[in-house]
Amino acid sequence: MKFFSSLDNLTLRGVPLLLAVCLNGCSGFDYYRHLAAGQFELLRRREPVAAVVADPARDPALRQRLAHAQEARAFASARLGLPDNDSYRLYADLGRPHVVWNVFATGEFSVDALSHCFPIAGCVAYRGYYQPGRARGAAALLRQEGLDTFIGPVEAYSTLGWFADPILAGMLRHGDDALAALIFHELAHQRLYVPDDSAFNESFASFVEREGLRQWHASRGLPPPDERRARRDEQFTRLVLETRERLRALYASGLPASEMRRRKAAEFDALRRRYWTLRDGEWQGERRYDAWIEGPLNNAKLLPFGLYDGWVPAFAEIFRRAGEDWPRFYVETERLAHLPAAARERHLAALQEAASPAIVTQEDNR
Repeated sequence: MKFFSSLDNLTLRGVPLLLAVCLNGCSGFDYYRHLAAGQFELLRRREPVAAVVADPARDPALRQRLAHAQEARAFASARLGLPDNDSYRLYADLGRPHVVWNVFATGEFSVDALSHCFPIAGCVAYRGYYQPGRARGAAALLRQEGLDTFIGPVEAYSTLGWFADPILAGMLRHGDDALAALIFHELAHQRLYVPDDSAFNESFASFVEREGLRQWHASRGLPPPDERRARRDEQFTRLVLETRERLRALYASGLPASEMRRRKAAEFDALRRRYWTLRDGEWQGERRYDAWIEGPLNNAKLLPFGLYDGWVPAFAEIFRRAGEDWPRFYVETERLAHLPAAARERHLAALQEAASPAIVTQEDNR
């Protein structure tokens, strides 16, 4: 196996030590062993994108997609100030559409996640598995404890610079814009990451992804990314978050369990009706979220919403105040990252409030 950077060599030699640390401070030997095996398999399958693109024996469509991805990868470092390393200059085909399956869980009468804490990454709202069968088994055990569960497949993730992350074959199932956006998003995690604050990390990366994609389009003389699709995503997220807050109030009501179960089911039925009204009216029949809304609904299925974009307007406001200058933007976000959690959230809330009038004006003008 060829390793692609000295950092990889150091880190891979440190994997057994890191695993030992996990086992001393964490539970579940089998889980951490499977994590190490899954990451090792991913690294083993990497190959340089340049070699794939230059090989006439490889699939022409694959070569073309990877060549385009490398243009976006170069743009990410040259224009967006994202890390200039081997990440996403490598390719790996795992023979499956997803790399990891994340298991989310909540109490039956709670919309707060059962969190899991790991070395380096800190505490997050899910537990990841490299094999879907393991994810289903873990979810089944949690359901036996009376918890609500949801399994979310993942096409890419960042090792935060510990390894050179590859472009995965599953990432190529979508269009060029989606691939560029994924690269920008995952590199943003390498640029800045705050342990134990998923909302900050994901909103930061989502802002870099969205603004990066807008600038990527402009640099190529293309029209801006489809604002209509982004607007619909925002509307659907709002529907879900409103339902989550109504459920939060219900669970705090002190009603008998049987009555809370009845009202919980009614809230999910109401969410479906509101979605259908939006889909068949303003969206003119756009069915993008049909599969999600028509599947089983529970508290855990709501968890990913708001996690990835809740603070995006706040980061947009930081970018505006920084004169849309990436280095200044990163300096300001790093200052925010170093604040205690409560102070950081207060600052983000103030930035969000300051950004709101501008956001409303932009939406009204669409």
